[in-house]
Amino acid sequence: MHAHLLHHLIFSAAARTPQAIALRMGNAELDYQHLAAAVAAFGGGLHRLGLARGDRVAVWLDKRFETVIACFGTAAAGGAFVPINPVLKPAQVGHILADSGAHTLVTNPERLSGLAGDIKTCPGLRHVALIGDAPQDAAPRALALHAWNEILAAGTDGGHRVIDADMTAILYTSGSTGRPKGVMLSHRNMVAGAQSVAHYLENRADDVLLAALPLSFDAGFSQLTTAFAVGARVVLLNYLLPRDVLKAVQRERVTGLTAVPPLWIQLAQLTWPAATGEHLRYFASTGGRMPRTILERLRTQLPAARPYLMYGLTEAFRATYLPPEEIERRPDSIGKAIPNAEVLVLREDGGECAPGEPGELVQRGALVGLGYWNDPEKTAERYKPLPASVGGRAAQAPLPEIAVFSGDTVRRDEDGFLYFIARRDETIKTSGYRVSPTEIEEILYATGLVGECAAFGMPHETLGHDIAVIVTPSSANIGDDATFVATLAAQCRLRMPAYMVPARIESRSGTLPRTPNGKIDRKALFVEMWKMDGRDAAVRVK
Repeated sequence: MHAHLLHHLIFSAAARTPQAIALRMGNAELDYQHLAAAVAAFGGGLHRLGLARGDRVAVWLDKRFETVIACFGTAAAGGAFVPINPVLKPAQVGHILADSGAHTLVTNPERLSGLAGDIKTCPGLRHVALIGDAPQDAAPRALALHAWNEILAAGTDGGHRVIDADMTAILYTSGSTGRPKGVMLSHRNMVAGAQSVAHYLENRADDVLLAALPLSFDAGFSQLTTAFAVGARVVLLNYLLPRDVLKAVQRERVTGLTAVPPLWIQLAQLTWPAATGEHLRYFASTGGRMPRTILERLRTQLPAARPYLMYGLTEAFRATYLPPEEIERRPDSIGKAIPNAEVLVLREDGGECAPGEPGELVQRGALVGLGYWNDPEKTAERYKPLPASVGGRAAQAPLPEIAVFSGDTVRRDEDGFLYFIARRDETIKTSGYRVSPTEIEEILYATGLVGECAAFGMPHETLGHDIAVIVTPSSANIGDDATFVATLAAQCRLRMPAYMVPARIESRSGTLPRTPNGKIDRKALFVEMWKMDGRDAAVRVK
């Protein structure tokens, strides 16, 4: 079977090697034959629940077999899966459920009970598939609760007819403003991405890939798709400490490990046994710049493993990679375009930049997504027609080609290798996550404790950015600065996932500086904090 739809990756592998192990978690294993059967059964169960073509199925679980089955089963049914990061708080999950208009939620009773208040804002939600027994008061009466095995037992009576241009996933990602936006990806985007990444990483059927990143990340989900594209094995890992990752690499004899720089920085502090070199074939970094000292330390500890430095956009799944043989000459480069994609460097007038000239990174090809879910304005800003005669586009072509304009400034050297310079917007990159300063500010305002606030990222050696906020107390606030900051910090920990909690909170009186158009001037506050040395007024959150 040719894999032109996402679930075909599993079905094709099952047809070739039905007894090969597809997934492993702890001591449990699932081969391709049984994974394919479960995916088909879940898709059939969704069909019986009345899932229409393109309906959304949200999956809020940690990494486990059911998470994978639910995502690929939704694709098989003709719907679109929405993987939700398991570390998100109920308020963030409620936003994703409401914004995506999810028809079905797949979760466990513990997570569902925590959603009791937020789920009322999700009028489109009709069904909940539960992993485990549900208490009687687990959900509002308007929701139908279904046991996982009940859905799988409904039969495999097929799904809706879809083609590779149809949407199959919505991945939520933060930008510089507002709450996370849903990036719509098609079957073609995800299959082409899997085949491209598997090609340049030289993945093969005997590979063992460790899924350490959240499956709600494009790079995390890519561990599944690239492995399934070649019939390889994926080890699902929910870890607490970096040492847990290292132990899993050793225990499972992992051949390929992809992580974000903050995790690599932690892993580089550990001692990797020499025996790791017998099986670890490559390590890959994505989601930010890998510090050169960390890269060199990893290369020293893992001399037999090939390093891959990658750059990607959720809006286009993956963009560039630096081949291992170029590491010595260009350790600061983000490489060249991945197979079956073209990456351009354009001026504001649409012309191509000369070598060494800074410009915006623009990506075209089969990996370019379908836009932002239910957000035409933001889609028009990022997904735009490619100028005529740019790249491989013919000037005579009557229909426009839509490309992704990243907002990132890069330059290209004489040999065509790309180098990252800066982001245009104010998105904070911390611990591999993209965080919207506006979303942080909205949560701070919701506490009722602050009058004004501004959030921004401060450069951090290991995290990429520290999250810093400057706030003024509300008129109702009573207490000294230390008490106020401690109370606000406690509210942040209660309302935000750990990666979003500010590392620095500074309280000040009066009003915050404004831009000429009346907005709070984040850049001016960033410069102020940057210049501070040993500031007594800033309180570091413990």
